[in-house]
Amino acid sequence: MRSDDPLLLDRRGPVGWLVFNRPDTGNAMDAAMMERLPQAWAELAADNSVAAIVVTGSGRSFQTGLDVRQLSRDPQALRAMSRRTRQADLRLTGWHLGVGKPVVTAVNGVCAGGGLHFVADSDVVLASETATFLDPHVSLGQVSAFESIGMARRAAFGTVARMALTGAQERIRAREARRLGWVSEVVAAERLAGRAQELAEAAARHPRSATARKTALWHALETGLTEAKETRG
Repeated sequence: MRSDDPLLLDRRGPVGWLVFNRPDTGNAMDAAMMERLPQAWAELAADNSVAAIVVTGSGRSFQTGLDVRQLSRDPQALRAMSRRTRQADLRLTGWHLGVGKPVVTAVNGVCAGGGLHFVADSDVVLASETATFLDPHVSLGQVSAFESIGMARRAAFGTVARMALTGAQERIRAREARRLGWVSEVVAAERLAGRAQELAEAAARHPRSATARKTALWHALETGLTEAKETRG
């Protein structure tokens, strides 16, 4: 693991850590990070010593979506990302890639645009007191689609719609995100990593049943009540 890797992997006991590592760009996703993400998720999913996964960012930001400037210099990567978006074939989050292990997301700072994918698709979300959430797509002449759909599925449709329609001026602070149900807990910045490790370890104590519970819970979110009960884990 090199410190200049755009995505860092670490193991802390039974917990695997996936850390966005482009702090100078707000941890925005460049071509290298997008190529690495599916490999990193697969590596953690296949590692029998890892029973739960934490996702967070380095520096002052959590994740700020696509690095449009870098991708504009890499037309092939930009075309590939555009094609995957059109075909709803994203390969960024554990949910996108079918990872069955519990995922705890620790939002350590700004979470913007495509960064909302990782919040929407996480099993448990924590935030530091300094975290903020926003969807700047419309301010950049872009369409917010899958991120907004995923966030609205978690809770608070009205606030998600307002963010998507008004753009960068609408910023949701950590405490408000907690009230809206996007975040289950807000902690001091210096406690975020430790608390994320604690929760991931709690989920890791029963890895086999945790996977079954996770599958049942997500199925309940995506289907009707009767069908969800019939397929419970």
